[in-house]
Amino acid sequence: MNYLKFAGPIIDDAMAEAVKQTLLSGWLTSGPQVLAFECALSDYHGGRPTRVFTSATAAMEVAFEVCGIGAGDEVITSAMTFFSVGNMIEKVGAKTVFVDCDLTSRNINLDQVERAITEKTKAIVPTHFSGLPCDMDRLYAIAQQHKLRVIEDAALAIGSSWGRGSQQARIGAFGDIATFSFHPNKNMTTVEGGAAMFASQAEAKRAEVLRFHGITRLADGTRDVDYPSGKFNMSDVSACLGLAQLKLLDGWCAARQKLAAHYFAQLAPVAEQLDISLPAPAYAGEEAGHSWNMFCVLLPLSKMTISRKQFIDAMHARQIGIGVSYEAMHLSTLFRNHGHAEGEHPNAERIARETVTLPLHPSLTTSDVERVCKALIDIVGTNQTQHQPTFQNLAA
Repeated sequence: MNYLKFAGPIIDDAMAEAVKQTLLSGWLTSGPQVLAFECALSDYHGGRPTRVFTSATAAMEVAFEVCGIGAGDEVITSAMTFFSVGNMIEKVGAKTVFVDCDLTSRNINLDQVERAITEKTKAIVPTHFSGLPCDMDRLYAIAQQHKLRVIEDAALAIGSSWGRGSQQARIGAFGDIATFSFHPNKNMTTVEGGAAMFASQAEAKRAEVLRFHGITRLADGTRDVDYPSGKFNMSDVSACLGLAQLKLLDGWCAARQKLAAHYFAQLAPVAEQLDISLPAPAYAGEEAGHSWNMFCVLLPLSKMTISRKQFIDAMHARQIGIGVSYEAMHLSTLFRNHGHAEGEHPNAERIARETVTLPLHPSLTTSDVERVCKALIDIVGTNQTQHQPTFQNLAA
């Protein structure tokens, strides 16, 4: 029985050959491949000024610096997101202000965002969880009303979109700043890498300076630094892989959407009986184009005789990979040391306790999805405190 990875990048022979040729070209660091990749990403996102980085984390740190966010500023974000968001807010010296998320979409609660805004608030950082965009219309209405910057954590959302009909636009093609990840568990990869789309060429050029030590070249040929930035420039080796991957991205996203639909077809009929919570398929009116980076379900652990770790081990024993996305960021040691505690954001905390990420990538087949669902149904159904033998037969 083959092992089903919960994430799986696709690297074909043509991509490997492109990497080989770049290695043999003698230009390994940022060069023509980086410029070509930035142009391709910009074209993909409607011509938006684009710069690439060593990671989405680096892109976000530089975005904060471009926006002038630092000591004395507050940045509002969701308690349900990856650690990098809070880490970068704290690293630039600002204060992280957490709000809860919606229990189904896992996206930031915009009602709470409005209530959290103070005179010190400088920006909002929403995460498009699993590739499902948050409510972009309302998000930017709030930001414009209060004159706030928006730095979208679109690490999971390359290929996602927002709008209706002819107004449909890719995430990153509009708004303020959007940052993307090209880690191997994302919808496309550069091995490690990230990108940011900016609203102006001036900010993109500033980001270009900040990703390489903050160095500027003077008229006499010497160099200068006006800000103590880091080194976050992408290599040509990574960029040439990204160029090849981007050409296939839309097809891969379409494959993910079909697999997600098959998950719903298998699990929705039994979700209520099993008391598992499925993710949101999209918003009403189809405003959101979902790129389906992840398919996360919530387990009914309070009604089960096994722990989440034991569930994961049982799935692994059946050769099925499982992830956990994500922890509640405010309960990490970093933010507990800032005074945060259990009970502040109950939706994020419940998701953190109960979530598991099921395999989802274009290499999977619908038969693979059925195998995952049958295993989940069997393990959950046969390990509930109120055991009902019929659960075992739901996968038949």
